[in-house]
Amino acid sequence: MTPEQISFAARFDGISGSAIREIFKLLAVPGMISFAGGNPNPKALPGEELAPIADRLLREKGSVLLQYGATEGYLPLRESLPAYIEDSFGVKAAPDEILPVTGSTQAMDLMCKALINPGDGIIIEDPTFLGNMQCMKLYQARLIPVPSDDDGIDVDALEKAVIKEKPKMIYVIPTFQNPTGRTLSLERRKRIAQIAEKYGVAVAEDDPYRDLRYSGEALPSIKSFDRAGMVALMGSFSKVISPGLRVGFLCADKTILRKCVIGKQSSDVHTALLNQALVDTYLREGRLKPHVKEICAMYARQLTAMKKGLSSCRGIVHLTDPEGGLFIFAEMEKGFNTVDMLKKAVDRGVAYVPGTYFYAEGGHENTLRLNFSMSSIDEIERGCELLNQVFGG
Repeated sequence: MTPEQISFAARFDGISGSAIREIFKLLAVPGMISFAGGNPNPKALPGEELAPIADRLLREKGSVLLQYGATEGYLPLRESLPAYIEDSFGVKAAPDEILPVTGSTQAMDLMCKALINPGDGIIIEDPTFLGNMQCMKLYQARLIPVPSDDDGIDVDALEKAVIKEKPKMIYVIPTFQNPTGRTLSLERRKRIAQIAEKYGVAVAEDDPYRDLRYSGEALPSIKSFDRAGMVALMGSFSKVISPGLRVGFLCADKTILRKCVIGKQSSDVHTALLNQALVDTYLREGRLKPHVKEICAMYARQLTAMKKGLSSCRGIVHLTDPEGGLFIFAEMEKGFNTVDMLKKAVDRGVAYVPGTYFYAEGGHENTLRLNFSMSSIDEIERGCELLNQVFGG
């Protein structure tokens, strides 16, 4: 038998890989200005702080951190996370209600592994994060897109979809959403928790950008309004400490968490202990808040520059107005096709992600996602000028 004769699992039918990852292949040209990614700025990665911490941890606890550990996570981190979760998300959780995971991406994978059978429905925002849509499709879920506006997902439409479709899960990114940068309003957060309780549907609340706020007031998480244990909060330190460490957490009812622990055992046994210990030490030594304050000041300047640069860009009829996060979402005039125009943009030296890839049913070819975190102010200004040229003909 040759590889061409192998019969692959049906779960891969219709899934060809991330369109964004394919776009990244276009960016190897020197001098390319990329608004296509979603990575933290290299200047935001605290390598000099982490290096002596890692050295100290390995010298003092190397025999523990270099060994296998418990799937439930590194105990010191589980003990330090509750204070962070309460402070940042307004949620009181015990250590046994928290599971350290390998990035919040794994949290979503474990939620699907624990809850989703082929054909089960998952309600999603339209548009939403492409990576987790792929995760849901690999578990052969039935995606149910619900429209959103500048205040987040339409909760009236959401409740109607819950009644009609009887989904197993609702997936929502409430703060500085990917791809739009929008923030779900306070009343809609409360309403989602109420809908989850009323109809017995789980909520996967994905909130990896929450700490990256540059203006406005922080809102309580959906989980903070959860009285029935139906909301699972998924968080990450990828955007505020390091994506390479791959440390996140899942905060959920013990019943849900136990199933996720079992599912994690066959995925990676446990999240890397040294990485968990680095995050734990960073939290315990009070380093996170000043670091976040510093990087937010940098990102705020970049966001302001991109808003200004895009405000006069030809063809754009609507821009989201995020108070934080890493993205702005643009809607072009009818007739624009940002997929077709991408090659022209790349030829000019600037890249973005067409918005159509974030919609479960496609369409919306006149939209695009723009990231500002990876570009300098000068690059943002120049990139916006190039986009204006591309969109202007």
